[in-house]
Amino acid sequence: MPGRRKLGKTTDQRRAMLRQQVTDFLDKGRMQTTYTRAKEVGALADKMITLGKHSGLANYRQSLSFITREDVAKKIFDEYSKKYAERDGGYTRVTRIGPRRGDAAEMAVIELV
Repeated sequence: MPGRRKLGKTTDQRRAMLRQQVTDFLDKGRMQTTYTRAKEVGALADKMITLGKHSGLANYRQSLSFITREDVAKKIFDEYSKKYAERDGGYTRVTRIGPRRGDAAEMAVIELV
């Protein structure tokens, strides 16, 4: 995991939250969240897609240790590996959309390129 941001949570809470957000993001291809969480999710999603591009049983098992649903891991290795075969990185895009109404947190949309 990238060691940049703690996101106001303990290590196990943060890891569980990011695992679930990365899984949901890779399943749907788009997500709206805070800007700092979006940057963390983007970095981890890029790593999962890179694992999918270098297919093999070891990489598949490594992705299953992080992704919480097997159908999403299969989607990474079947669809995203072919879609991003020519691309060397930068599979995600983070776009700021302004502050949230309740607490003025900077919101962003993260999507697959």
